[in-house]
Amino acid sequence: MSEFWLISAPGDKENLQALERMNTVTSKSNLSYNTKFAIPDFKVGTLDSLVGLSDELGKLDTFAESLIKKMAQSVVEVMEDAKGKVQENLLANGADLTSFVTHFEWDMAKYPAKQPLVGVVDTLAKQLAQIETDLKSRTAAFNTLKTNLENLEKKSMGNLFTRTLSDIVSKEDFVLDSEYLITLLVIVPKPSYTEWQKTYESLSDMVVPRSTKLIAEDKEGGLFTVTLFRKVIDDFKTKAKENKFTVREFYYDETEIKREREEMTRLLSDKKQQYGPLLRWLKVNFSEAFIAWIHIKALRVFVESVLRYGLPVNFQAVLLQPHKKSATKRLREVLNSVFRHLDEVAAASVLDASVEIPGLQLNNQDYFPYVYFHIDLSLLD
Repeated sequence: MSEFWLISAPGDKENLQALERMNTVTSKSNLSYNTKFAIPDFKVGTLDSLVGLSDELGKLDTFAESLIKKMAQSVVEVMEDAKGKVQENLLANGADLTSFVTHFEWDMAKYPAKQPLVGVVDTLAKQLAQIETDLKSRTAAFNTLKTNLENLEKKSMGNLFTRTLSDIVSKEDFVLDSEYLITLLVIVPKPSYTEWQKTYESLSDMVVPRSTKLIAEDKEGGLFTVTLFRKVIDDFKTKAKENKFTVREFYYDETEIKREREEMTRLLSDKKQQYGPLLRWLKVNFSEAFIAWIHIKALRVFVESVLRYGLPVNFQAVLLQPHKKSATKRLREVLNSVFRHLDEVAAASVLDASVEIPGLQLNNQDYFPYVYFHIDLSLLD
């Protein structure tokens, strides 16, 4: 499973023994794979400042998770023709995400533990905000280009009644620059091809004999040319409609056709030029955002552990990876049982959801006697 539980318990002898019991039970019952999660000692400051940081980190955690989801989705959209290779570009420091989380080490160079906690949080917040700003501008430019290209491509789809004809017709199909003659395009249902050939010359006066030619077909019918005198256009259209032949409104404009073809070529070229740099940027900055997110999780464990267990700082963080979804309920029961001594009243409420605790302003299903945070990588699949 690509799901992790990040928990902590006090680091005294009794609770270290509780952690050992947890490891033994979860291993024997094949509930989870557990590893220590190293978090450096930070400058704590005042408890009031920690309470404020707890709220700020909660919001930053949500923001970071949302951002990496957007970035993962952007990679999927950019790699529309190679979706099987998406996961190759969703890495953290060159490692797959599961490996990065299970082998997490705090980056002292990027986020020095010696500076005040508020400074570390501020660095992370500014970093993620800048990535989000850049993501919006880069993906907006690419998506605009992509939309324009899709709109042009849509013109080449559909049936003969709606699609563009600029990639079908050629100059040789038309009588051009004539004061008297004009070439029309007529859509004829497939079952009526023979009827068209027999009758088109007599649909109106002044139709040029043997001037029809089939130039394109779809599943429903064909596109025929016919040349006639300009002054009988309206009469010809009326008679054609009566015989279930549809005159497609189209006038050959070589300049416009050339412009449309050049626009398609330009958009394809621009998309190809933007693809590589954008994908590289997404790959690098997804990694940066994901790494920042896991550092935020570590900070949340630190802050909540100090607020929950008090000073001096002394706790042990552990990363649990449940083996399967069906085992999570049992795993939760084991943890609540092992650590119920940390908060007897709240633990009892967790073990027995029917217990009501007067004055406890917490959702019993979301409160545990130990510090707990969730990391769900399946959201990025």
